[in-house]
Amino acid sequence: MVQTPIKPAPQDSGANPQKRSKVEALKERSNFLREPLATELLEDTTHFSEDAIQILKFHGSYQQDDRDNRVKGAEKDYQMMLRTRNPGGFIPPELYLTLDKLSDEYGNHTLRATTRQGFQLHGVLKKNLKATIAAIVQNLGSTLGACGDINRNVMAPPAPFKNRPEYTLAQEYADNIGDLLRPQTEAYYEIWLDGEKFLSVEEHPDVVAARQHNTNGTNIEGNLEPIYGTHYMPRKFKIAVTVPGDNSVDAYTQDVTLVVMTNDQGELQGFNILAGGGLGRTHNKEETFARTADEIGYVDKADVYDVMKAIVATQRDYGDRYNRRHARMKYLIHDWGVDRFRQQVEQYLGKPLQPYQSLPEWTFYDYLGWHEQGDGKLFVGVQIDNGRVYDNGSLKLKTALREIIERFNLPMRVTPNQSVLLYEIDPQDKAAIQEILSRNGIKAETEIDPLVRFAMACPALPTCGLAITESERIIPSILERLRTLLTKLGLENEHFVVRMTGCPNGCARPYMAELGFVGSALKSYQVWLGGSPNQTRLAQPFIERLHEDDIESKLEPIFVLFREERQSEESFGDFCDRIGFEALRQFSENYVPVQDAVKLAKENRHRISISNDVYTILKGASDREGRPMSQITADAIALYLSQQAQSDL
Repeated sequence: MVQTPIKPAPQDSGANPQKRSKVEALKERSNFLREPLATELLEDTTHFSEDAIQILKFHGSYQQDDRDNRVKGAEKDYQMMLRTRNPGGFIPPELYLTLDKLSDEYGNHTLRATTRQGFQLHGVLKKNLKATIAAIVQNLGSTLGACGDINRNVMAPPAPFKNRPEYTLAQEYADNIGDLLRPQTEAYYEIWLDGEKFLSVEEHPDVVAARQHNTNGTNIEGNLEPIYGTHYMPRKFKIAVTVPGDNSVDAYTQDVTLVVMTNDQGELQGFNILAGGGLGRTHNKEETFARTADEIGYVDKADVYDVMKAIVATQRDYGDRYNRRHARMKYLIHDWGVDRFRQQVEQYLGKPLQPYQSLPEWTFYDYLGWHEQGDGKLFVGVQIDNGRVYDNGSLKLKTALREIIERFNLPMRVTPNQSVLLYEIDPQDKAAIQEILSRNGIKAETEIDPLVRFAMACPALPTCGLAITESERIIPSILERLRTLLTKLGLENEHFVVRMTGCPNGCARPYMAELGFVGSALKSYQVWLGGSPNQTRLAQPFIERLHEDDIESKLEPIFVLFREERQSEESFGDFCDRIGFEALRQFSENYVPVQDAVKLAKENRHRISISNDVYTILKGASDREGRPMSQITADAIALYLSQQAQSDL
């Protein structure tokens, strides 16, 4: 097999042209993702070596250990997290039932919907890994390329609208691009299925032709991996395909986002291209940063596969293969600038890109609740808090989903917000399905607190090896505390996008949230503010380290200022972005907490006279807000005193 050299990076790319990382050498020695994984899988051990772990990722698995079960002097509680690759979040019924069964047979009895529209199995032992992957593949699934230095799961809006062709096109092209960039090595089938290859669907002829076509050096001639080459990508690579206005996929966070462009008859014309997004970063390493994607251009539909190969080849050949913290495509575009990046893509493509076409404003959709597909059938979006599918007390989500799919044989799509859509539902079955959901404690979308509905968290502790602190396990209590605080301040009807991660890698995309918590130390978080409700603007770090015990005291003044100075219908994220962090900090520094002002007033037992006109205004405010006049008065006094203190500085 041909071993391809790594193309030296240009001196001004930020990469080191002479050196390469240890992982690059591992990929080269792996015999196209086989070793040392294949050998170590046969060994009677509880875990893989560090070298094998790197190759294991390409096969869709991470080795972890449960920190809750660590015992001093004893071996770690090794277990595998296994992730599926499902372009557009599509899960056929037989695959879901298989995952459900595997989670009980080999896992920790839970499933987890991911933020990239797949499922994760947790708690799989090394000795059961082969049987687990084999069962997934034999039931129309795959884990190949769900992790590793490769194109990950291609995202698409999950809504199964049959009367809106742009949605069908987005899902179709997510499938096709996933196939185009699928590794061609047979290692996956050799290791996990003893060489037996299962294919659920034939690849589109255009995809096969595009993979084989060498456009101006996009392919590596004679290599088993014609697009990736021996060394695959410098780091992970993330793609989404969406439709104008639908930002359910967090379009600006992807390495590449394609936007389906149709004419008035719904016929595909081409694609807008965004590129250079990415959220992973490292605390105290200013050279690492979150970044939103840039508008790159537009291509006709006939060129879409070639342009994807051109973008991949640009990152493959010029991305940093020495410093893995600098290896994502966002850094290449940052270092080069958009114009130079576009020129290199055009060189591989063999023609100039057309100008980016105008789009409507982006909106985030979660598609919860009941909807018409447009062909007479229905779909229903089912909320999954933080993506965790399990039975917990009166909430029996795992039981409900299994019963519905067994009884009605429905496909599902995982959403980018960690929930699921069940679709192809006959209208006569709606009542029976809703009865199952209600009986098992699943709330209707109108019954879910919007703070909970639009929140996301990563798994973090105890299994993620990168986690610094809690995320999934603590966010329910954090959201409850935020709701209590907002209610106390008369903001009980307000909500905003909250996202939390246990480390700065950004798996739950906290840097696009209106309020983001990013683990920075045990029980402490960096706080990010100012993202937009529809995830089109990057948030910024406001507090470097906030202990979980201090959340109320630090956020109360910000919420009070929001309450008092917001513009009409202005969201919390837009408010923070407009008013600026300096104003937020100044107000916070001089803020007198509401309870302190009320306590002071009670202790001094002073009486204050007000005119009849002021009393009437105060009474009207009390009726509108549903709060006591004394609380409104105390808030007003506290705000006035804070402003006076600021003006005296």
